[in-house]
Amino acid sequence: MGLNYPLRQGKVRDVYDLGNQVLLVASDRISAFDYILPSLIPDKGRVLTQMSRYWFESLGIPNHLVSTDVREMNLEGDVDLAELDGRSTLARKTEVVPIECVVRGYLVGSGWKEYQKTQTVCGIQLPAGLNQASKLPEPIFTPATKAESGHDENISFEQMSAIIGADLANLLREKSLAVYNAGAERAIEQGIIIADTKFEWGVVDGEVILIDEVMTPDSSRFWPQDEYAEGISPPSFDKQFVRDWLEQSGWDKNSEPPMLPEEIVTKTRAKYIEAYERITQQKFAW
Repeated sequence: MGLNYPLRQGKVRDVYDLGNQVLLVASDRISAFDYILPSLIPDKGRVLTQMSRYWFESLGIPNHLVSTDVREMNLEGDVDLAELDGRSTLARKTEVVPIECVVRGYLVGSGWKEYQKTQTVCGIQLPAGLNQASKLPEPIFTPATKAESGHDENISFEQMSAIIGADLANLLREKSLAVYNAGAERAIEQGIIIADTKFEWGVVDGEVILIDEVMTPDSSRFWPQDEYAEGISPPSFDKQFVRDWLEQSGWDKNSEPPMLPEEIVTKTRAKYIEAYERITQQKFAW
């Protein structure tokens, strides 16, 4: 990339330390079942960056966004701006709260698996008689520990409070539910259900602000409203599309994952872009 800054690589994002700010570069890497796949999804990083920008700018909640325009960033080094364009976020540096703030509006995934055994999700008691993909009576907050590699682990709200303190835990639950409700209401107007999502928060100058990515196809489950039905796992705009192919591929999930067929790559790219264009009502311009 030619950038002269300390670098930390995550599964999808490369994070450059600029002092009081950070540069987040969303790659086209895609992960599934705790593995980074060998195939790239072209423009995926741009979709994640631009959708997050849309939410940061439209939700009206304090956040870390400074700019997504690479021409405004005054970056040092032999920088290829065309390569960075659309996938880069200049952001305020924060003290990151070490909790994934998950909000679930529907019963699916690990929550559905737990519910079938105990009628609970992350220790929260739910009504009897719910089905896979049932809409919950009201969204629930189910925190998880953050994992640099491997899988995040669901924890109870009491465990979260023990880790970060009760006051901050209550504040993050309140804020996360409010952001989810606002986003889900806006998405359903465009025919998309946000079944669940996860947020990250940071603290800077004593203020708690929204960071990382917001309600993207990587951090959320998006379902088309017109194909939604209880009792099945609805078709999805997110990387569930890739997971489904991997499940049927014969891969053992313990060895290096296979290359994705070109058809799956092309369809996955189209799914990400469709989600962006439907929710934002803007044309994907790259």
